[in-house]
Amino acid sequence: TNAGDTRLFVVQKTGLIRILNANGTVNATPFLNLSSIISTNGERGLLGLAFHPNYATNGFFFVNYTNTSGNTVIARYSVSSGNPDIANSTGTILMTITQPFSNHNGGTIKFGPDGYLYIGMGDGGGSGDPRNRAQNINDNLGKMLRIDVNSNVAPYYTSPATNPYVGIAGNDEIWAIGLRNPWKFSFNRLN
Repeated sequence: TNAGDTRLFVVQKTGLIRILNANGTVNATPFLNLSSIISTNGERGLLGLAFHPNYATNGFFFVNYTNTSGNTVIARYSVSSGNPDIANSTGTILMTITQPFSNHNGGTIKFGPDGYLYIGMGDGGGSGDPRNRAQNINDNLGKMLRIDVNSNVAPYYTSPATNPYVGIAGNDEIWAIGLRNPWKFSFNRLN
């Protein structure tokens, strides 16, 4: 992905985010190294990166990774103030979602045209979604989650009021249900 400039940021499952410059060179020092806090067996690892729409002014970006317990973590990091090619190594965890298996962890995170962060969550694995997680509105697995990350108070996000289950039964973060493993997704540029 990119941060709105000429650099490409390459996410490696092993926990590194590398910078590929416009001239084709790769920076020797990773932008961020999370290898010590992630697990990579199965479909686990550093799975997603999204830059805040106001990254140029606030320096925030978000990652999706599986921690050493195998659970999904969505965390906020920031670029260092002294070097735009290096991130601060300490992040803020927004949410941790328990994963029962090492597969179907989803992974992609992106900011939509509405400014909210979308999180593709797999159904947690197992053949045929054995625990029916994708249809359970009280479980964040097998869903597309949508959150507003413009909060300075823990848990550092809110659920948009237009999410379908806000104020009724179900998890407020859910935007869509019934997904098997949305490891990649995109937004239609026209609408």
